[in-house]
Amino acid sequence: MDSLDLKLPGYMVYCVIIACLGSFSNGWVIGSANVPGEVTHACANGMAHVANSAFPDCLPMNDALWGFAVSSFCVGGLIGSLFGGTIQTKYGRKKTIIFNNLGWIIGAILIGASVSPAMFIIGRIFCGLSCGLGSLSTPTYVGEISTVKARGTMGTCNQFAIVIGILLASVVGLPLAYVPLWRINYAIVAIPAIAQFFLMAGCVESPRYLISQNRLEEARANLQRLRPGANIEREFFEQVEGILGTSAARAITNANNMDKIEEKDFDSTKLEDGVQEGDDAMHASLNMIQIFQDPLIRKIAITVILLHVIQQLIGMNAVMYYSTTIFNMSFDADMSKYMAIVTTVVNFVSTIISLILIDRMGRRPLLLIAEAGACIFSVLLIIGYVYSIGALLIVAVFGYVLSFAIGVGPIPWMITSEMSPVYASSAVGSVATAVNWAMNFLIGQCFPVIFAKIQGYSFAIFAAIAALAFVFTWLRVPETKNRSIEAIVKSFET
Repeated sequence: MDSLDLKLPGYMVYCVIIACLGSFSNGWVIGSANVPGEVTHACANGMAHVANSAFPDCLPMNDALWGFAVSSFCVGGLIGSLFGGTIQTKYGRKKTIIFNNLGWIIGAILIGASVSPAMFIIGRIFCGLSCGLGSLSTPTYVGEISTVKARGTMGTCNQFAIVIGILLASVVGLPLAYVPLWRINYAIVAIPAIAQFFLMAGCVESPRYLISQNRLEEARANLQRLRPGANIEREFFEQVEGILGTSAARAITNANNMDKIEEKDFDSTKLEDGVQEGDDAMHASLNMIQIFQDPLIRKIAITVILLHVIQQLIGMNAVMYYSTTIFNMSFDADMSKYMAIVTTVVNFVSTIISLILIDRMGRRPLLLIAEAGACIFSVLLIIGYVYSIGALLIVAVFGYVLSFAIGVGPIPWMITSEMSPVYASSAVGSVATAVNWAMNFLIGQCFPVIFAKIQGYSFAIFAAIAALAFVFTWLRVPETKNRSIEAIVKSFET
């Protein structure tokens, strides 16, 4: 069987799951402050050591400082993502994922044992460093090792793991939202981090990365492990051709099988859309400046970056961060807290739907549906606020979360590695991820101010952005389903 016809070989799925433990840790950091947030910074005894002689009961902070403390992990995320491209290019995807766990472990210790707001914030920044680097290295690794037919499903696992982390952090946070148990909720992130640190050693390095480093025999062996029992010659040829050029691919591919491959596998009827023979260029790795100087990569980079900007400015994090406040417009405090958790459950279920549909419908249709839905439900949320219709608020928030989770949530992370050639993937991913974290921080700092001024009307901004995003996707975003990374890149040349 040809490896290009494989869908879900077991070892590949195992490597994806282990890699996505980092995404789970990312989600846990995001969700860990939701439920126990009040007791963390505003408990009755303040800095007094009543419940435990070693640590203060809580870390008193005013609302502004607490808002910064919660969103400070975005600062770490921005730094981690900016340097992530260089790190994963120099040390490889696998080692980057392994040692990235140190930030979560250090952060968990600092927050769990924090005796001052400064210590808490430093811990959040350490966690953010790993979140930023992980949000680059995990989708890159998953995209590079996945089969063509299952790359969408595997890529969605990244977002799925984040959503599971957010959900479990919220659920586990309920019984831990008391002094001094709130410390445990923040420290739990060390558990998946330690697990991934050891389990990732059993996964292979990305074959595409190894090809880019001229470690060709190791790349072939790793690709064969990821595609057990399958013929990898066509897939290996295409990967080498996309990175080192056609002449290198022909020289490296098994000489005994070359005639058969050329006649049967690489004739014009077999090549994917966008793939043409004769490309003999060997590409050196590009940095974050060079990707904007290369005409082809500039097109790809701008498309990817704008998708990441849309993901944040469309307002999902505002809904998730302030869902309790939104529900407070029509419900009492206790009901609002539980409705916020139900919102996380809706996010979880919706991501499962995306997992099922992504390789059936394709990326582009799901993005268009998601952006249209986000626009419509943002408008409904405004109407629910203006006329104080509690039921409509619930429908609007849940519909908005559903729309986001099936497309705008997972696809930008996935499409970053799908559209970027290996020689530019680290730089493109680094810039896109840094922009994503910067927009995340911007929303976290600006939305409370805007919401305090105009409340529910603030979602008119998100409705307008969703409408513009729909137009951009319709005009500029290609379909990547069932196409190799190399074929997608070459399609941008035309």
